[in-house]
Amino acid sequence: MASVFPGIHPDGYKPHALHSSERMWPETNCYVDLWIEVLSALGAAPEAMLGFTLTQDFEGDQFTFFKVPLEDLETLYDIRVSELAIFDRVERHIEVQIARGRLCLLEMDSFYMPDTQGTAYRVEHGKTTVAVNRLDFSAKRVEYFHNGGYFQLQGEDFDGLFQLQLTEDLPPFLPYTEFAKFPSRIPAARAVSEASRGLLRRHFGRRPRHNPIRAFAGVFPEQVEAVAARPFGFFHKYAFNTLRQFGANFELAADHLAWLSASEFAAAVEQARRISEVAKSVQFQLARAITRGKYDPLRTALDPAADAWDAMMVSLAKRL
Repeated sequence: MASVFPGIHPDGYKPHALHSSERMWPETNCYVDLWIEVLSALGAAPEAMLGFTLTQDFEGDQFTFFKVPLEDLETLYDIRVSELAIFDRVERHIEVQIARGRLCLLEMDSFYMPDTQGTAYRVEHGKTTVAVNRLDFSAKRVEYFHNGGYFQLQGEDFDGLFQLQLTEDLPPFLPYTEFAKFPSRIPAARAVSEASRGLLRRHFGRRPRHNPIRAFAGVFPEQVEAVAARPFGFFHKYAFNTLRQFGANFELAADHLAWLSASEFAAAVEQARRISEVAKSVQFQLARAITRGKYDPLRTALDPAADAWDAMMVSLAKRL
């Protein structure tokens, strides 16, 4: 069975250190997590791509779903990612691209993905991105990168994921799909580091003009009261798109700066980790507040993170 990365298998797969269970946020979001693992499988340093984390903003109802810009992947690793036109069965396109050594990234339904057991699997339909490394259509088996790991599924889950259960009078939904073309050789480590530093300066110039955490803090208690009026399961969706997004984002920002130079960016690394820690703590406070119906303590809960964001940007300004 053809594959893009023939040396990896679900059994015994070891995620990258950025997905260690000892981290504050072992997983971030499906797109960034996927690229961390893909770059690791390619033998490249995923820490180099994380300068874009400085651009995260509060969007009024959520924090930016942070994703690595595709032009950054090309600048750093000479990886070219383009949209793949889907005009035939999805699996047929995947087979063609795998045979050409290209990795397909698809938006799929987590309802049929066993690695989401305990959250979405066979519970609710949800959009998530996977990267298919192996596909055996006749055996109904697929291996793929997803979140912080590498998995496989088969049988009925395969049918559901690729919509094989549909009748002829029900045309399948064609998912948004990208494909990545890899270079014959990854650029040298020094070139990647220099390019990464250049991108950091660029993204620092694109940072929000106003403190996004302070903006969020201003509406946080009122949003929480509205969340409390919904079924409790909605709490998890809200927390994922707010506290988890900026908490995980800034933990990765700290990793990026430490990878570039732990000594040069020591103060900014400390502040970024402080932001991440506060987000984690407030997520627990949020759950308690909803359970008890007491929201006043949340009015100042985010202040330490907002102050840390200000200090982090001042520190980076002196060096960038």
